[in-house]
Amino acid sequence: MHKWLNVPYDCGVAFTAHAESHSGAFSARAPYLIFDASTRDEIDWNPEHSRRARGFTVYAAIRSLGRRGIREIVEGCCDHAQAFAAGLRELGAEVLNDVELNQVLFRFGSDEETERVLQAVQESGDAWMAGTTWDGRAAIRISISSWETTAEDVARTLGAYAAAR
Repeated sequence: MHKWLNVPYDCGVAFTAHAESHSGAFSARAPYLIFDASTRDEIDWNPEHSRRARGFTVYAAIRSLGRRGIREIVEGCCDHAQAFAAGLRELGAEVLNDVELNQVLFRFGSDEETERVLQAVQESGDAWMAGTTWDGRAAIRISISSWETTAEDVARTLGAYAAAR
């Protein structure tokens, strides 16, 4: 979620029906720590004392984007992933996952072809994605998580794959 909201990766949010247990697990008291029971102190909700303000960036992003803005970002990234998967299938790639969110895992006919195509696309400068291993074979992972990704980016990247084949 941190990528969709464009906030630091170590910003976490926990939703719980047991707030007292959650706070109790993280609370720490010492004579040198100022404690005011009348206010909520983030020290009682985080695993690290130095991370009290980390939640602020998440709060600001959520407040700024609102439900509609967040939905548009997530749905847009998921739509781009679907478009990638469809385009890659047309190029002869085997899509290895059910593309339900923003991730596409795929490969071509052989490990050699998969690695060659990946290297060519990376070297083209049109896009960069990581190679990986899945079920003992080479694969490529695309993660669409930027709010700035456009349909033109998807088309350009698919064009780079077509040229590399």
